[in-house]
Amino acid sequence: MEEEFEDRHWDGGDMMDEESEGGDDNLENPEQVLAECAEKFSTPDYIMEPGIFSQLKRYFQSGGNPVQVIEQLSQNYTAVAQMANLIAEWLIIGGVKVTDVQAMVENHLKEMILKTFDPKKADTIFTEEGETPAWLTELIEHPTWRSLIYRLAEEYPDCLMLNFTIKLISDAGFQGEITSISTAAQQLEVFSRVLKTSIVSFLTNPEDWQNTTRECAKMVCHGQHTYVYSQVIIQVLAREHKGGSSMKRLSQEITKCAQKNGNDVTPITMALNGASAHPSACQALTSMLSKNSLNPADITVLYKNYNLPDPPPMDLIRTPQFLELLVDALFKPGIKLNPDHKPKYIYLLAYAASVCEIQETVHKICNINKGSSELMADLSNLYQCLKFPVVSIGVIRWVECTVTEPSYFKLSTEHTPLHLALLDEVVTLHPLLHTQILDLLVRLFESKQDELEILVQLEMRKMVLDRMVNLLCSGCVVPVVKYIKQCWQKGDTDISLIRYFVTEVLEDIGPPYSSEFVNLFMPMVENDEITGTMRGDGENDPVSEFIVYCKANYTTVG
Repeated sequence: MEEEFEDRHWDGGDMMDEESEGGDDNLENPEQVLAECAEKFSTPDYIMEPGIFSQLKRYFQSGGNPVQVIEQLSQNYTAVAQMANLIAEWLIIGGVKVTDVQAMVENHLKEMILKTFDPKKADTIFTEEGETPAWLTELIEHPTWRSLIYRLAEEYPDCLMLNFTIKLISDAGFQGEITSISTAAQQLEVFSRVLKTSIVSFLTNPEDWQNTTRECAKMVCHGQHTYVYSQVIIQVLAREHKGGSSMKRLSQEITKCAQKNGNDVTPITMALNGASAHPSACQALTSMLSKNSLNPADITVLYKNYNLPDPPPMDLIRTPQFLELLVDALFKPGIKLNPDHKPKYIYLLAYAASVCEIQETVHKICNINKGSSELMADLSNLYQCLKFPVVSIGVIRWVECTVTEPSYFKLSTEHTPLHLALLDEVVTLHPLLHTQILDLLVRLFESKQDELEILVQLEMRKMVLDRMVNLLCSGCVVPVVKYIKQCWQKGDTDISLIRYFVTEVLEDIGPPYSSEFVNLFMPMVENDEITGTMRGDGENDPVSEFIVYCKANYTTVG
C-alpha cells in the first residue's frame, strides 16, 4: 500500500518539476493549453481553487492575455465561500451561538461532500500536490472531518487518498475511533494499532466487557485475513500468566461472533488449539463443529480418546460450541439420546468441566417435562447438584426451554414457579452466570402473554421483577438498574411496574452506594410519577431518606 502511495508521489513530483522548469513548453500545444485554461477559468469561483497559480503559469507561458484572464476570473467569481461566511456572521449577530453556526456550516458541507465525492478526483490530489497537502494534515485534527473520512472510507474502500488519510489518522493517535472501519483492515500497520486499542479497552473495562467484546469481534471478523491474524495474536497473549484467561475468553467470543455470521471457522480453531497432534480426536470434533451437530460415532471416538492413558488436552473439548451442543443434548427437553451412548455424552461434559458423575441425576430430572408439583420430590437432589457450574448451566438451559413455552404461565398456579425459583439459587451460587440469567429474565419480562388477563400479566411481570431484584442484591447491580431505567425512558412499560421495582430495591439496599448506581437509580427515585405516592410528609420514608443521603454524599448527582 505504501509503495502505491510512493509511486503516486513520485509521478506527481516529476510532473511538478517539469512544470516548474518550463520543460513541457515544447511538448504542449500553446493553443490547446490556452483553450484548457480558458475552460477552467470560466468555471465559478475558479480563483479559489488550489491549482490556480500553476494554471496561470501555464497560461502566461503559452502567450495568454492578462486582461482576458482577469476578466474571466472576475466575471466568474461568485464568492460562495465568502457569502457563507457573511451569512454565518449575520446569524451570530442575530444571537445564534457560534458553536451552533459552526456545526450548521460543517454539517451542510459534510452532506455536500458525501453527495458529490469523486474518488478518482480525490486521488489526483497526490498527483497535483506532489506531497501530503498541508490542509489534509490540518483537517484530521478536527473530529467532524475525521468522521467524514470514516464514512467516505466505508463507501469507497479502494480510494487511495482515503486509505492514506486513514493511515494519517492512525499515525496521529486517533486509532481508537476507527475500530469499525473496514478500511483499517486493508493496512496491517493501521489494523494492528486498532486491534491493540480494542484489546486494551477490553482488558481495562471489565464491567463493560459485553460492549467491548462485541466491538472487537465485529472488527476482527471483517475478513479472513483479519480473523486469522487477530486470533493468532490473541492465542499468543492467552499463554501469558497475567490476563491470559481473559484473552482466551475474548478469543472464544470472537469465534462465536464469526459463527453467528455464518462463517465456518472450525479449521482455524482446530489449527490454533493444537488439535493436529491428536488426529482422530481432531477429525471427530471438526466434523461435529462444522455441522454444528453431535453424532454418536464421533462422540464415541472422543470418548475413547479421553479414556486413553495419555488423553488429548482438555482444552480441545472445552470449545464453547461443543460444550453448548453437549448441554443441549443432555438438558434440552425433547432430545432423545440412545441409552447406550448417553453415558459417553455425560462423561465428556463431566471431563470438560472436571465434575464427577453428577450430571446423570440432573439429566434424568430435566429430560422429563415435569411440572412444579412433580419436581418437589427431586428438589433436594437438584439443589445439591446446582453447586456445580456445569450443572447450573444445564439447568438454566432447561428452565429457559420450559418457561418460554407459550402456555407455561397460563398453566402455572404458583406465584413463583419452581423453575424460576431454581434460578434464584443459581444466582446465589454462581456470579459468572448472572448475565445469562438476566438475559432470560429480560426475555420473559418483554414476552407477550396475550392469553393472560391484564392483571395476571402485571402479576407475572412483578414476579420477574422480584427475580431481577434478587439478581441486583447478589451483585448484578448496574446491568439490572440500567435495563429498568431503559424501560422507563422508552415509556413502553406500565409505570406501576417501575414503581414496584423502585419500592422493592429501596427496601433491600442501604448505604454506601457506588456513584454509578446513584446516577442510574436517582432519576427514577426523584420522579414524581414513580415515587410521588410513596413519600410521606417528613423525611422518614425510604424515598426521602435515599434522596437526602445521596444529595449530601454524592456531588455527581444532577
